[in-house]
Amino acid sequence: MSYIYTLLPSMLEGLTTTLEVFALTLLLSIPLGVFVALCRLSKVKVISDITQLYIWIMRGTPLLLQLIFVFFGLPIVGVNFNRFTAALIAFVFNYGAYFGEIFRCGIEAVDVGQCEAAQILGLTQAQTFMRIILPQMIKMVLPPVANEVITLVKDTSLVYVVGLGELLRAGKIASNRDASLTPLVVVAIFYLLFTAVLTKIFKNLENRYGYYR
Repeated sequence: MSYIYTLLPSMLEGLTTTLEVFALTLLLSIPLGVFVALCRLSKVKVISDITQLYIWIMRGTPLLLQLIFVFFGLPIVGVNFNRFTAALIAFVFNYGAYFGEIFRCGIEAVDVGQCEAAQILGLTQAQTFMRIILPQMIKMVLPPVANEVITLVKDTSLVYVVGLGELLRAGKIASNRDASLTPLVVVAIFYLLFTAVLTKIFKNLENRYGYYR
């Protein structure tokens, strides 16, 4: 037990980086995903086609490759970012594409008749989206969004490629240094607790929006 206590400072430092990447990615990629979904559904073909190309690139290439491209590739053309910013850019654009497709499917699943009824009642397009479409979309997309969020927790370990000291990297360093698997077990417990909390949060959200059936 005393050995585990000696691991906690480095583990908590790595956990801080993991949580920062996770929280900021969600904070930025979810609004981006809504924007991407609306652009994807745009009646302007150029906007829809460009958005579809962006989604195809983001979903068709590994996140690890995107991280390498942003941090090591862009400096070749004179665009430089620090380690954390580079990681965040790659994560936000990657998850923005995935969330965009999820939200698009959710929007398209809402009955068109409800939108037409809202227009008859005098609601603007913005009011119709916020009051009619968005609440129902949230209910329908919660399960796939929850899956993506859980995946994001584990994907944060990829930031090691740009040299950030996240949770798993802290565990690997301690494991190699001490020739012990205990640090990795501690890391696994941290991940399991984190995902358990997130699972509970999404379960509560699903219950909250349960009346949209």
